[in-house]
Amino acid sequence: MSPARIIDGRAIAAHISERATNSAAALRERGVTPALAIVVPNDDPGAAWYVRSLQRLGDRVGVDCQVHQAPGRTTAAGLLDQLTELSADPGVHGVICQAPLPDGLAPAAAGARIAVAKDVDGANPASLGGLAAGVPGVFAPATAAAVLEILGHEHVDPEGRPAVVVGRSTVAGKPAALLLLAASATVTICHSRTRNLAEVCRTAEILVVAAGRAHLIGADHVAPGAVVIDVGTNPAEGGGLTGDVDTAAVALVAGAVTPVPGGVGPVTTAQLMRHTVRAALNITAEEAS
Repeated sequence: MSPARIIDGRAIAAHISERATNSAAALRERGVTPALAIVVPNDDPGAAWYVRSLQRLGDRVGVDCQVHQAPGRTTAAGLLDQLTELSADPGVHGVICQAPLPDGLAPAAAGARIAVAKDVDGANPASLGGLAAGVPGVFAPATAAAVLEILGHEHVDPEGRPAVVVGRSTVAGKPAALLLLAASATVTICHSRTRNLAEVCRTAEILVVAAGRAHLIGADHVAPGAVVIDVGTNPAEGGGLTGDVDTAAVALVAGAVTPVPGGVGPVTTAQLMRHTVRAALNITAEEAS
């Protein structure tokens, strides 16, 4: 069997960014610049790196990325007030909040302060509920949306296919499963207490891994020819990142696999810009009606 095709997430991200750039340019011609408010209530180096990557892409796409940072002194109450104020700001079209959060503040509580219309990373529990109910226009978390974008670019139609999602977080696993279900896949969700994980994973033609455990998935978890989407990002020995999938081993069995880095990550960032532009379009259209 030939080695798996390594999916080029950066190329997919470039296609998404190009479309978002065109839409943003059309908005600017109407006097509207899409604006994304990025709230950073910490001084975490990983969060800082991600914010810089968003700013760089925003500059290229035409999205004004406004960083609101207060490391080391943000209280839970202060952060909640800030998210509420930004959600009400007519000059802001998208709002996201970077983890880690202040002590005692649950992600769902912070997400609930972001207006659903501006919740471009699907953090509000109401957005997840809308996603489950099939409400049009609700934004899925960008990472979960990236999974479906990758499948689309790879011409993998989920309809009727058995899909397994490893991981049940509200950021990736659950919303990815909901999107696959909406695309008419037959979806199984696995987690840390799933018995015979490898056996369950081998039933999948589409395997999405978002467990947060480095190299959890090896060759014995993968059916021949399966498409494997690795959402995981874990610190690697010696620096850098590694995924939840042992890519080298899985590539000998799978039909296609996303690498880490260079797979889901850049698609997620591009998807977030696309969501922000789409939110700006929606808000502008609603204001004009």
